[in-house]
Amino acid sequence: MREITCEQVKDIKDQYRLIDVRTPEEYVGELGHIPGTELKTLGPELMEFLKNLNLEEKVVFVCRSGARSGQTTLLSEELGFTQTYNMIGGMLRWNQLGYEIHKGDSK
Repeated sequence: MREITCEQVKDIKDQYRLIDVRTPEEYVGELGHIPGTELKTLGPELMEFLKNLNLEEKVVFVCRSGARSGQTTLLSEELGFTQTYNMIGGMLRWNQLGYEIHKGDSK
């Protein structure tokens, strides 16, 4: 599985599509989300999104700790995506590093 650190994501986030795979409640909750991320909850919503995405798209998947985004990264690789990455440590690590977050509306 391809992985990327929070530090790397902070530096390249404008060059990649950031997809948060948590629930809407988590997205706007205590840990917030990275500004500019798109919420595509793991499950049918995410599968529909992946079916319509270019296999060459540069994507970083994000979740709370890195487990669900890791699962999504493996799935994307199985589907033939070539530039998808799991953000190691998820929003827990992002917050620990003190990086910018947003806690507003998920839309």
